[in-house]
Amino acid sequence: MTRGAPMTPDAPRPLDLDKLFAARLQAARARPYLATALFALHTVESRRVPTMAVDRHWRCYVSPGFVDRTPVEELAGVWVHEVSHLLRDHHGRSDRFARLHGLTGPAERLRMNIAADCEINDDVFGDGLVRPEGAVQPGFLGLPAGELMEDYLRQFRLGPHTQSLAWLDCGSGADGLEREWDIGPDGAHGLSAQERDAVRFRVAQGITARPGKTPKAWQRWAEEAFHPPQPWRELLGAAVRSAASGPGAGEDYIYGRPSRRSAGVPGVVLPSLRRRPPRVSVVIDTSGSVSDAELGSALLEVSAISRAVGGRRDLITVVPCDAAARIAHPLCRAEGIPLLGGGGTDLRTGFAKALRARPRPDVIVVLTDGQTPWPETRPPCRTVVGLFPRRRENPSDDEDDPDYEPDTPPAWARVVVIG
Repeated sequence: MTRGAPMTPDAPRPLDLDKLFAARLQAARARPYLATALFALHTVESRRVPTMAVDRHWRCYVSPGFVDRTPVEELAGVWVHEVSHLLRDHHGRSDRFARLHGLTGPAERLRMNIAADCEINDDVFGDGLVRPEGAVQPGFLGLPAGELMEDYLRQFRLGPHTQSLAWLDCGSGADGLEREWDIGPDGAHGLSAQERDAVRFRVAQGITARPGKTPKAWQRWAEEAFHPPQPWRELLGAAVRSAASGPGAGEDYIYGRPSRRSAGVPGVVLPSLRRRPPRVSVVIDTSGSVSDAELGSALLEVSAISRAVGGRRDLITVVPCDAAARIAHPLCRAEGIPLLGGGGTDLRTGFAKALRARPRPDVIVVLTDGQTPWPETRPPCRTVVGLFPRRRENPSDDEDDPDYEPDTPPAWARVVVIG
C-alpha cells in the first residue's frame, strides 16, 4: 500500500496514538501527583493484549482495538490503573507471595492480578476519573475496601464467581508472570532499576506535598516510598525471608491431611508435615543510645518485615526493650506502636519476652545499635539482627564509659547493617 492510499476494510487499524495520549493527558490533569509516572511509561502497540498491560520495565502494551472502542474518559482511568500496578510494586510483591506460599501457574497469577486490582480500584476512580467498564472492585467479590493485595489473596479463591474475570490480564507488571509479548529486560525503552526508583521517589514527593488531596492508600504508599531506596533494606528483607523459609521454621505436623507414609503402616494414621506462615517477633532497642531518627527507621523496618513474610500482620509482634522488655504489641499499623524506653540496654530481656510468647516465634528480628549484652546460648529459633552502626575511636572495656563498645552480635545471628 502506497503512502496516503485508503485502507481496505480488512486491513487492521493502527493504534490511535492521538486518542491514547489525549487520555494520558486527562489522567495527568486528574491526578497531577502521578504525572511523572504516567509520562515515564513507554507505549508498545500489541494486538495480543486484551486491553492495556504493563511489564516490570515500565512498558505499556496497548491493544489498538481496545483504544478504538473505549471513550477517552475511560482510557484515562485505565492509564492510572496500569501505572498504579508498577508504583505499588505488585509484580515484586506477587513474586514474594508466590515464593512464600509455594504458588505456581497462571491460575494463581490471575488470582494475584485480581487481588492487585482490588487494592487499586477501591479508591482510584471519581474526582475526574471515570471507572472503566469491567473494573474489578472488592465489593464484586464480597470483600471489604481499603485492604492490601496480600490481604485479599487470603480471602478468596478462583471459582464460579470469578469466571467472568478470566479475560483479565494487566501483564507481568501486575502479577510478575512473564508474558509471550513481553520485550524483556534487554528490550528497548525499558527503565533501569535506578530510573524506576527515581520515578517512585518523585511521585511520593508529589503526594506528600499535597496530603489533603490524595486518597489514604496513596498517602500510605508515599510514607514508605518517600525514603530513598537503600540496599540494606533489601538485605534485611532477604535475611528475614531466608530465616522464615528455612527448615523447621513455620513447620508443624497435622492430621488434617494424613501422611502418604500411612499406606505403609496399616491401621496407623500418621500426621503430615505442613508449612504454615512464620511467626515473627521484632525486638526494638529503645534505650537512650538509640536516636529518634533510628527509632523512626525501626518502625519502617517493621513494615518492611511484614511485607517480607507475605503481609501477615497478625503473625508479627513488636517488643520495645531497653533494660527491661515492654508489652508485646501485635502489629496493626507500625506507626501506632509506642516505643517506650530511654534507659540502659539489656536485650536479653527482650529475647526472653519474645520466647515466652505462645505460640513461640519462628524468627526473632532485633533492631539495635548493638550496645547490649547478648544471650549466652543460641535461641531455639532463627535470629536476624538489624544493626544501627556505631563508630568508636577509643573503645574501652568499661560499660559506664561513653566510648564503650560491646561485643559484636553472636555468630548464630544473621547481621545486617542498617543505614
